[in-house]
Amino acid sequence: MTPRISSFATALRTDLSSSLIVFLVALPLCVGVAVASGAPAELGLITGIVGGLVTGLLPGSSLQVSGPAAGLTVLVFTAVRDFGLSALGVIVLAAGLLQLALGALRLGRLFRAISLSVVHGMLAGIGLVLIAGQLYALADRKAPGSGTSNIAGLPDLVADVVGSGPALTAVGVGAGTVTIMMLWKNLPPKAQILPGPLVAVGAAVLAAFAFDLPVARIEVNGLMASIQPPGLDAFEKLAEVAMLTTIVAFTLIASAESLFSAAAVDRMHDGPKTDYDKELMAQGAGNTVCGLLGALPMTAVIVRSAANVQAGARTKLSRVLHGVWLLMFAALLPHLLDLIPTAALAGVLIHAGLKLLPHKELGPLWRDHRGEAVVLVVTAGAILLTNMFEGVLIGLLLSVVKTAWDTSRVQIEVDDAGTGPVRVRILGHATFLRLPRILETLEQLPAHRPTELNLTGLLHLDHACMSALQNWADQHNARTIHPELSPASV
Repeated sequence: MTPRISSFATALRTDLSSSLIVFLVALPLCVGVAVASGAPAELGLITGIVGGLVTGLLPGSSLQVSGPAAGLTVLVFTAVRDFGLSALGVIVLAAGLLQLALGALRLGRLFRAISLSVVHGMLAGIGLVLIAGQLYALADRKAPGSGTSNIAGLPDLVADVVGSGPALTAVGVGAGTVTIMMLWKNLPPKAQILPGPLVAVGAAVLAAFAFDLPVARIEVNGLMASIQPPGLDAFEKLAEVAMLTTIVAFTLIASAESLFSAAAVDRMHDGPKTDYDKELMAQGAGNTVCGLLGALPMTAVIVRSAANVQAGARTKLSRVLHGVWLLMFAALLPHLLDLIPTAALAGVLIHAGLKLLPHKELGPLWRDHRGEAVVLVVTAGAILLTNMFEGVLIGLLLSVVKTAWDTSRVQIEVDDAGTGPVRVRILGHATFLRLPRILETLEQLPAHRPTELNLTGLLHLDHACMSALQNWADQHNARTIHPELSPASV
C-alpha cells in the first residue's frame, strides 16, 4: 500500500468514527432544541440533516459542524409564539438569503470585530433565559413566556412542584440527566466512549420505562409529515416591522455565533483555517434550505464541532456523514423518540445553558478589565429583561461608548510660573467625552493673566472640542497654538 493510499485510508477511518460520535452528540441536542423552541422534534432533526448534507459539503470551515443551536432557542421560541410556526420558514429563509448576500459582499470578516465581552454577554444572556424557561419543562410544566416572567414565576413553580408527585418525578428525571452529564466529563477518556448527553438521555429513557414513571414524553409525527414549506400567507407577514426586525436578529446572531465558533475551532486544530466569507455563505445556503422546508434555523455549534475535532476528524467527510446518520435515524427509527421524557431533554438544555455562562471568564475579567466585565453583565441582563436583539444592541452600544472613552485620553499641563502668561498644553485625544474636564481646568485659570493655549500635542481634536476651545480662547483673549492635524482628525 502506497503512503498516499495509506493516509487516505487512515483519514477515512477516523472521519467515519468521528461522524458517529458527532451523530450521537447531535441527536439529543437536535431534538431538545426543537422541543424547547416550541416546534416538533422532527424539525430539529431536519435542520441537523441539512447542516450535514448541505452546509457540510460547502467550503468555509472544514471541521465545524452545523445544526440547531441552543443559542437560538430563545429567539426561535419567541418567533413561533409571536408569528406562528408557519411563519418560521419565511424568517429562516429570509435570514439565509441575507447571509448569502453578506458573504457574497465579503462582509463575513466584519463579525470578527465584535467585542468579546458582548459575545460572552450574549451567550450568558441566552444561557440565563434558556435555563429559566427549561426549569418549567423540567417539571413537565409550561413556561409563562418571556425571560422576566419565567423568573418571576419560579416561586409559584416551586410551590406547584412540591405539592405534585408527578412533577417531583419529572424533576428527578431531569436532575438525574443533568447530574450524569456533569459527572460524565470527569471520567477517564477511555470510559467516555459514548457522549454524555446520549448516556444521560438513555439512562432517563431506561428509568422511565423500567419504573413506568408518570412523566411526559416527546410526541413524534414522522419526518415527512413535519416538513411544511411556508405558504403565501406567511410571506405576507414580511410587511410587518416586527417580522423584519426578527429576521435581522436571526441573521446577525446566527452569523455571529457561527463565525465565533469557527474562530474557536480554528484554534483547536492545525489544518486549513476558515474562510469567513465562504463559511457565511455556507451557513446562508443551509438556512435557505431549512427555510424552504419550514425547519429550525442553523448555526455552527461549538459542542458538536469540538467533539468532531477531538474525535480526530481530518476532513469535511465527518460532518457530512453525521448528517447521513441523522437522516437514517429520522427515516427508520423516528418513534424511538416517543420514549424520551421531556424532562430529560430539559436537563440536556439546562446543562447547555450552564455551559454558556462565563464561569471562568468573569472573575479575571473583573480584576483586569472591569469595564469589559460591566459590558458583559449589562449585555446579559439586557437580554434577560428585553429580548435577544435589543440586548445585543445595548451591549454593542455600551462597548462602543466604553472604547471611545478609553481611547479619548487627554493630559492637561499648566505652567503658571512667574508673572508672564499662563501656558496651558493639552496632549492626547481631545474628544467631546473629555470636554467637561478640559473646560473645568481652563475655567480655573486666573482671569486677569494672559493665557497661551498650546494644542500641538494633540493627536486628535474633534469638532466639539475645537469649537469649545476656540470659543473659550476668544472670550479670554488667549493666544492659541493650533496642531498640524489632517482634516480627518479634526
